[in-house]
Amino acid sequence: MSVPCATMGDMPSAKRPTDPFTALDFQLVLLRRMADHNPGLVEEARRELGVSIAGMREANKRWQAMLHSPRARAAASRYRSVLGEPESTASRRIGDLDCEAWLWPLPLWPDLRFEVLLAPNGGVWNEWLVRVPGAPGPSLTTLDDLTPWSCTVDEAARAFAPARPLEGTAPTRWGLAFTAPDGQGVRRKVAAEFTWGLLQRVAVAD
Repeated sequence: MSVPCATMGDMPSAKRPTDPFTALDFQLVLLRRMADHNPGLVEEARRELGVSIAGMREANKRWQAMLHSPRARAAASRYRSVLGEPESTASRRIGDLDCEAWLWPLPLWPDLRFEVLLAPNGGVWNEWLVRVPGAPGPSLTTLDDLTPWSCTVDEAARAFAPARPLEGTAPTRWGLAFTAPDGQGVRRKVAAEFTWGLLQRVAVAD
């Protein structure tokens, strides 16, 4: 009696193919860094996306592996592969540098867009969240208005000009130093910290 032999195609795979890295996964990557300062907001957003803590960690792990792989794509190509074609593009002049801005919508922040600025050589110069072009921004007049996730870097810089850039404490983080009135109208020195371009926290000098 002959026994049929299993072919390679019949044998179960020792490792299932990795699912594509999607815009949902990318939103989890943004949230993972923001969780350092605003775990409550991040937990609420994660639940809105229907993803577990383990799922968020796995998305961040995969993103880091993509960044550091010997076969890693160029940054611009990586964003296209994850987010698809940009919703819009525009030319920007940043100082003496002519840039091209690519913008994508992210469901978690419908009034914002993820913006990637490309240098003339195609390299990614900056990557962060910005307000939808043409959309009204938040009203920023006092310290009380500077709540987590309320504004972007450029919105805070315009509202409390002149603002001085501060070195970020980690990659994807930015800082601004400026003065802003408190609830009694007293001007206070402020250091604001942003992650992926979105306000996370402010420190007020005594």
